[in-house]
Amino acid sequence: MQTPVPDYLQELLEDIMSDRRGHVADYIPVLAEAEPDQCAVALSTVHGSTYSVGDDDVQFSVQSISKPFVYAAALEAMGGDAVDGKVGVEPSGEAFNELSLETGTHRPKNAMINAGAITVHSLFTAASGDHSERAAAVTRFLSRLAGRDLCLDEEVFHSELQTAHRNLAIAHMLRTYDVLAEDPHDVVRGYTAQCSVAVTVKDLSMMAATLANRGRQPRTGEQVVSPWVARRTLSVMAAAGMYDGAGSWLTSVGIPAKSGVSGGLIGALPGQVGAAVFSPRLDVQGNSSRGIRAFSRLSADMGMHLFESEVRTDSVIHGWSQDSDGATVRLQDELRFTGAEVLLNRLEGIPAGSAPVLFDLSNLHAVTDVGRRMLLEGMRRLRLDGHSIHLHDPQGRLPEPDMGDGTFPELVEER
Repeated sequence: MQTPVPDYLQELLEDIMSDRRGHVADYIPVLAEAEPDQCAVALSTVHGSTYSVGDDDVQFSVQSISKPFVYAAALEAMGGDAVDGKVGVEPSGEAFNELSLETGTHRPKNAMINAGAITVHSLFTAASGDHSERAAAVTRFLSRLAGRDLCLDEEVFHSELQTAHRNLAIAHMLRTYDVLAEDPHDVVRGYTAQCSVAVTVKDLSMMAATLANRGRQPRTGEQVVSPWVARRTLSVMAAAGMYDGAGSWLTSVGIPAKSGVSGGLIGALPGQVGAAVFSPRLDVQGNSSRGIRAFSRLSADMGMHLFESEVRTDSVIHGWSQDSDGATVRLQDELRFTGAEVLLNRLEGIPAGSAPVLFDLSNLHAVTDVGRRMLLEGMRRLRLDGHSIHLHDPQGRLPEPDMGDGTFPELVEER
């Protein structure tokens, strides 16, 4: 059988493609030339699986989505106290390009607005002497998160630098207050290069999954940043990642997130997944219109609100036995999206045939709606492969277990 996750993402993609609201960013010349109807969705789990649909190989500039990752890099390199001395962690409630400074300290209020991101870039790349070295340092770090070599989009870099007047003004003001210790022009050139690194939606979902996985890259296994750094970064994303809409986003969607004006939008749910959407059509706040719609559905359909997140995601399989006479799958704890995704991946390894497959739910304490739907879909696909499906469910965790086509597994009393 094949896992149904890609089918769900395809259905999600078709749904958000019907939304034609918004326009591409036009204040950066090269971004104004973007194809408005390109669209892609990707999901990467903390176990290293990536699912993607749509224009998932199209490269675009990372833009402001780089902010949380470089913030994590600065925390890892310098420690929390040094970074806190220059940048706060409070939501500003203002647009991304406002000069939001704290009274008295003159620190930028957080690392997600431009003033904070420019400061963080300077902190992380302080040892570099010019923008090319700054760009190389940032690109190497982002590549470790993505698990592959990324590169700078020179066309975007030069186009964006031509219109960086506001960022230069912000940097000069930061230098006035000694928040920046370096030449504002050098810092802004480096920061512009940071925003011009080219990524795909699959890269972004894996980078977000690294934060969700306590700083460990799910595929390479590298501990890119410490767990406390990942935790703090996700906390700041939750509080300020969506700028002046952060409060309503956290309430309704509940996924720590960050957007970019090239059309990217990422979210990271601790212990579960990193998700990313790419669609250049932006709303009035500069966020991807289709990305907002996609994340709203992911939260609702898959129970991905932060305050519904599961503590354990890989413990759902309590036991597994498989031979020529059939397979027995014993489940435990709570079946949510990520645990169900792990289960479906294991079920893919059962070859087509007529041998029975027994699902034992006697140690399963709870099943979310998405967990139920994924489990029943897995059963259905195994039945289509020729297997007879048996269910031991003494506590009734799957009442009326219709596999989606009017058929039911055979209920058994004994394991």
